[in-house]
Amino acid sequence: MFTGMTDLGLQLTVDGPVARVVLDRPEVRNAQTPAMWSALSDFGTSLPPEVRLVVVSGKGQSFSAGLDRNLIMGEPVDGQEPLLTLGAKPAPELQELISHFQAGFSWLRRPEIVSIAAVQGHAVGAGFQLALACDLRVVTPDAKFSMREPALGLVPDLGGTQPLVQLVGYSRALEICLTSRWVEADEALQLGLANIVVPAEELAGTVKDLSEALLTPLVGAVRETKALLLGASDRSYQDQLKAEREAQARRLKELLAARG
Repeated sequence: MFTGMTDLGLQLTVDGPVARVVLDRPEVRNAQTPAMWSALSDFGTSLPPEVRLVVVSGKGQSFSAGLDRNLIMGEPVDGQEPLLTLGAKPAPELQELISHFQAGFSWLRRPEIVSIAAVQGHAVGAGFQLALACDLRVVTPDAKFSMREPALGLVPDLGGTQPLVQLVGYSRALEICLTSRWVEADEALQLGLANIVVPAEELAGTVKDLSEALLTPLVGAVRETKALLLGASDRSYQDQLKAEREAQARRLKELLAARG
């Protein structure tokens, strides 16, 4: 078992097939910083191959209040640049920097792992996008999602726009983003943002039960199925049939090889 605690407000652990990411800045509702995104990216790229499941949660009463307010207001945090000063960088450098930020989230979509967000309280901005980066979301009745970036004159740029549209459709996603309104737990369940709503005292147990169920199928079947589903909306029906054929052929060959 690997257990790591960073001074950035993250707890990162690996225990066999399960990795855990805990946002650990409860005094600021688990507000995030670019340094945390960099650490998340490094964690994702360094996962041992036996990891099949990742659980993301927040310590305390909130999942994450989004980007640290001090960075938004123009104040540095632990030597990290305020948000608006990044606009002074040359365009290629700025886009490369944002790409690096995105990498802290995008690894959760990799086909070889399934990711679960355990969400309680606020999931705002970057917090909302972190939950969206996960494949599944288990939430408590007090969970509240909001995409605040447009209200600040910005866009959601941490990979949250595509899964949001895939989950709720274009028009609802547009309305949620441009109004920056709250989407509470019951509506999140209705829209498909949440897979299940459970009482706070049952959150950990429900995530554990779901994790065990997700670890039951063979790893190859999970990897191929997730890849098929992730790409389905971008393929024509005929291309999806072809992708299914190819994936099944790979699975049959792997199963036969495993029998020796």
